[in-house]
Amino acid sequence: MGYGSLVRFGFLLAVLMLTTLVGGCAPRPRDRSRLRVVTTVGMVTDIVQRVAGDDADVIGLFGPGVDPHLYKASFRDVVQLDEADIVFYSGLHLEGKMTDMFEKMSRTKAVIAVAEAIPESLRHKQHDAAGAYDPHVWMDPARWKYILDPIVATLSEARPDHAAVFAARADSLRAGFDSLTAWAKRDIESIPKPRRVLITAHDAFGYFGEAFAIEVQGLQGMSTATDFGLADVTHLVDLMASRGVKAVFVESSVPRKPLEAVVAGCRARGHTVVIGGELFSDAMGAPGTEDGTYFGMIRHNVNTIVGALR
Repeated sequence: MGYGSLVRFGFLLAVLMLTTLVGGCAPRPRDRSRLRVVTTVGMVTDIVQRVAGDDADVIGLFGPGVDPHLYKASFRDVVQLDEADIVFYSGLHLEGKMTDMFEKMSRTKAVIAVAEAIPESLRHKQHDAAGAYDPHVWMDPARWKYILDPIVATLSEARPDHAAVFAARADSLRAGFDSLTAWAKRDIESIPKPRRVLITAHDAFGYFGEAFAIEVQGLQGMSTATDFGLADVTHLVDLMASRGVKAVFVESSVPRKPLEAVVAGCRARGHTVVIGGELFSDAMGAPGTEDGTYFGMIRHNVNTIVGALR
């Protein structure tokens, strides 16, 4: 979003506030004892909420099924961001269409790209974009736990008297990340090695594949904005037929039609392939469900992959 768009949003916000006052309805009073924190994707929102606990109101902008690569800020989003004390987003250009806006906002408030805390040596470079990295780092819990450091530091700066509490919650989460990693490795290893191939709609599982020793093939590139062609479909059909791979996986935030073309191509070759289930890639499940948490999302993905490929 450019500067001109921000100005227009600001003007509309001013009109809305004036209308509210004229109508006789005072704005809802705010509890200043609690931080107001706005986040983007659920994988950030859930971890921030766990660290902040009851010391903050955490508002996630991106709900279930939302594709962050293509997301455009709404008027309500801009209002929420403007009112926030702190903004946490993933970064590494995951929220591509909002990145410029976040960078401008960082001049006046704490706006933190949490994935940038992950050492560059642990990030995957994008082959088709100089200086760019694969943003789907949450797929490896051992890498994703690095985001705890900027979350704790930023919350502690805003509420120094609660710093020890934030740090203790983060320490508990670190142990949870380690346990999740160990469990996932054991389960993925139960898949026969020749069939240990994860085929999805777009290339969001690179870190997952490296962490858990499973080959990953995506029909599209790292961004869902990337097109695919007949050659991409043919490549996957050849691979699956030669390796005896039994399933492909759709994603909750990506249309399933492209992978249906792969299934049809395998059928034409005499190789039966099924849709092995739906995985969470760029978004989590519904709030209030196990799949709507970071740890539950990873467990769901591992269970779905193992159940279909083993």
